[in-house]
Amino acid sequence: MRNNMNQMMKQVKKMQAQMLKAQEELKEKSVEGTAGGGVVTVTVSGDKKVTDVAIKPEAVDPDDIEMLQDLVVAAMNDALNKAEELANEDLGKFAGGLPPGLL
Repeated sequence: MRNNMNQMMKQVKKMQAQMLKAQEELKEKSVEGTAGGGVVTVTVSGDKKVTDVAIKPEAVDPDDIEMLQDLVVAAMNDALNKAEELANEDLGKFAGGLPPGLL
């Protein structure tokens, strides 16, 4: 039984190391969220840091700043949702089969 426990702990440590590596690799990936048919684009890294915001001139109407604000929020939410999906894809494979709290 002790051998099984030692082997399980080795597997857990190996998976933790792989997961840490995957988390580091996520920082190098990015996703884009858009709004208004692409007039506002937000780029977010895999670890959910906003890295760029691009606004096309046609999105800027001095008489309707609220619309631009709404577009920026929508594009950010779109990008953050995509970053969450990316993280789930990259890290979710490590959670399968382990009891909660081990990773």
